[in-house]
Amino acid sequence: MHHQTIRVASLAVALALTLFAVRASALDTKSLPPSVAGAMAQASPEAIVEYRRKLKEYLEARDAFEEEAGAYWNNIAEKRRGRNAKRRAHVEIALDDYVLTQPPVYTGPKRPVNPAPEIEPEPPQREQKHIPVVVDLLKAAADYYQWTPQRPATEIEFMRAYARFASEAGLTREQAVRVYSFETGGDGRHDSQSGLIHGSHAVSTATGYNQLLTTNTVELLAEQGPDFVRILAQRAAGLSGPARQTMEHKLGVLKKMVALARSVPDDWSQHEKIGDSPQGWALHAMVLDVDVGPMLQTHKLMTSVVFARERGFTRPLTAAELEMMNLTGDGTGLDMVTMPQAMRVQVPTSNFFQRGGYERNPVAIRHNTVAKLLAVTDARMDANSKETGAKQLAAAF
Repeated sequence: MHHQTIRVASLAVALALTLFAVRASALDTKSLPPSVAGAMAQASPEAIVEYRRKLKEYLEARDAFEEEAGAYWNNIAEKRRGRNAKRRAHVEIALDDYVLTQPPVYTGPKRPVNPAPEIEPEPPQREQKHIPVVVDLLKAAADYYQWTPQRPATEIEFMRAYARFASEAGLTREQAVRVYSFETGGDGRHDSQSGLIHGSHAVSTATGYNQLLTTNTVELLAEQGPDFVRILAQRAAGLSGPARQTMEHKLGVLKKMVALARSVPDDWSQHEKIGDSPQGWALHAMVLDVDVGPMLQTHKLMTSVVFARERGFTRPLTAAELEMMNLTGDGTGLDMVTMPQAMRVQVPTSNFFQRGGYERNPVAIRHNTVAKLLAVTDARMDANSKETGAKQLAAAF
């Protein structure tokens, strides 16, 4: 308790000194940047009064908007909980189980510019999270497992391996090619990374034909890893000499990676912790391997196909429907996929997002019903399927 009192007292003294320093600095316009000092010197009492009036109007308008928006997004969440409960009880979902109005949009006054700006401390700089790229994945694989993924001699080699495994698993050529076209723009490589496909810097760890995140890779190794091990063991048994030794070494590495992925509960947050570590980057290097990479890419989509099938969705998913599940998660995606066409044209896309995610998604805002979102996805797939990579992948099936 004594130490706590000292800390509180020290904090009060520090705060008082800080406020004194800020006020003293504010009074000395010579120490201010010329633009700020000039604004303060030129601001008339009338301008300050007008600013305060406009600021009051703005704050009142924003408060009213936030109240309206808060009620809307609370209703979205409540409706979602209701639909989930209905599904668990095997009760049919109806149109009124969705919010049928679009999210409110702020149309009030803009925040006015202060004619006598106050001196504010610089906000602390947020530490930028490092996004590993291929070179980081390869280094991690070498450091932790003394192993380097077997890269294809040509991109066609990887495409053929992917097409062969995907076909055997149950993916159709249309599903695989059109998802690839949407995810990579129709000309991506097996090592294409989000942000580096057509840009200058990585924006996430999403890599490959279906753009797997590190967490996706950890999760797939945890859930499908034993099957991958069995398949590699069968392939190794059919080889001899150096080729067999290489495959057996890869098999040993894969077993260790699967063991790590399965060492935590089968939960996305647990897998994310591994994926965010250098050792998790090593697991993600398997996406680049010509043997295991196609398995990971295939099962990223097949888990959605199986998810839908197990919940009574019997017809084949269109590529756009499969992409919705791939992008938004199986549960949310299936909500859209199982919706009748008549409802799709009425239900806003906001029903399938959290507020923050929706407001950062211009595509969902612009194409603001389920029907429109699926249509624009199909249109992008149509366009990108004409690219060279998409044509090569289609020919590989």
